[in-house]
Amino acid sequence: MKTLLITLWCLLPIGLAAFHFGPGQDLLKFDDTEAQLAQAREAVANEEWGEAVETYQDALAKLPRQEKQLAYQIRLETAKAMMLNKQLPTARQDLAKLVTDLDNDEAAPQKLRDAARSALANARYYMTYLMKLEGLPDTAWEPEIEAARQEYKLLATSAANSELAKRSADDLESAIRLARMDPAELYGLPIPSQ
Repeated sequence: MKTLLITLWCLLPIGLAAFHFGPGQDLLKFDDTEAQLAQAREAVANEEWGEAVETYQDALAKLPRQEKQLAYQIRLETAKAMMLNKQLPTARQDLAKLVTDLDNDEAAPQKLRDAARSALANARYYMTYLMKLEGLPDTAWEPEIEAARQEYKLLATSAANSELAKRSADDLESAIRLARMDPAELYGLPIPSQ
């Protein structure tokens, strides 16, 4: 019995070392990610969008691969911060890829899918607004506003959150008005806030 206890006592450091260098590394990465996310949320609260984007991207890079749901959430928050940091075209591309990834992942929660689709529709709306202000031809901005209208319509009819559904219905009306507006009518209006 004494030999067994001594053997177990000697094997304990080996077991702890194996855990530390094995699964423990993922836990350390996850702790680093949580610290980065807290810093990014603080930057968002202070409206420091550039710092928030960088910190979210750092957190995503440190996140263990098996944390898919959290990775989706970080990608969404990064894109939102990019939109507010005047990186709308990049944010729009990232959101389009995120929505595609979420649609292909059956395990993704519906609330996250709706939030990503709403952010993408908003990005498309603002892209259309800017394209019309620049005086681009109808063929350049019509696909964007049509896609935004379709996404708003989908959210208005099938969103899990009733508040999001109501807001999407209002946004759908705004998208229709924007599509019908003459670019000259936009020049005197303030640029809509996000």
